[in-house]
Amino acid sequence: MRLWSLHPKYLDAQGLVALWRETLLAQAVLRGETRGYRNHPQLDRFRSCSTPITAISLYLKGIHDEAKLRGYAFDRRKIRPIRTAASLIVTEGQLAYEWEHLLMKLESRNPKLYRKWRRIDVPEAHSIFLVRAGEVEPWERRRE
Repeated sequence: MRLWSLHPKYLDAQGLVALWRETLLAQAVLRGETRGYRNHPQLDRFRSCSTPITAISLYLKGIHDEAKLRGYAFDRRKIRPIRTAASLIVTEGQLAYEWEHLLMKLESRNPKLYRKWRRIDVPEAHSIFLVRAGEVEPWERRRE
């Protein structure tokens, strides 16, 4: 499971569809509707929010908005209603780590998109995240 801190506009079609599915699973986990993935480290940042269901719903809304811009038919009804505002923190180090990780994926999976994005030094974060100074998050499973 990878719940990107990056804005979903950077993902290729395969990545955006996977993110939608994985985030729907994360929503089910946070709602206590599934046994799998309950201890996944990427869910910690949503659990640390005072309103985790709202936070995951806002995250899903951002993915849905991007999908809609691309003409995809993601089902908006799968997102829990949003009644309050919520935001999460992401560190600059985490965002940079994810950016490098995504570029590596795109280089082999979608070279055209890789060439489009490779010159960006500081990518945008998903709209739910506030970017702060800091290193890679402790919950991140780093690749060697």
